[in-house]
Amino acid sequence: MKTILASLAMIATLVSAYAVAETIEDRLKPAGDLCMAGDDCAAAVVEVAAAGPRSGSDVYGSKCATCHATGAAGAPKLGDAGAWAPRIGQGMDVLYTHAISGFNGMPAKGLCFDCSDDEVKAAVDHMVENSK
Repeated sequence: MKTILASLAMIATLVSAYAVAETIEDRLKPAGDLCMAGDDCAAAVVEVAAAGPRSGSDVYGSKCATCHATGAAGAPKLGDAGAWAPRIGQGMDVLYTHAISGFNGMPAKGLCFDCSDDEVKAAVDHMVENSK
């Protein structure tokens, strides 16, 4: 009888230890499920844009036009030769520096955080060429 009681006590202890371990494991799991590409739970594949720099026209149209098409925050409008002439007169290096680092009401890179410096320069070139 003692052997049976000892065996039952041991089984109860193991079951209890397993339940505690399972509870701890549940608490340590990530908040969401991990879903890898190819798994049934994975979302549709997102197409990535073609590699390579965007053109000045593309950057202007998707980023710069927000202010430079409307004149918001004092931005010179695309095509306004009178507003652009004194800026162009300062030289392209100054325009590039202002566009990349920010100047007066214009934040750095015009808030285009995914634009490279070269893409910002291409956008400046596009605006200058279309504002003479």
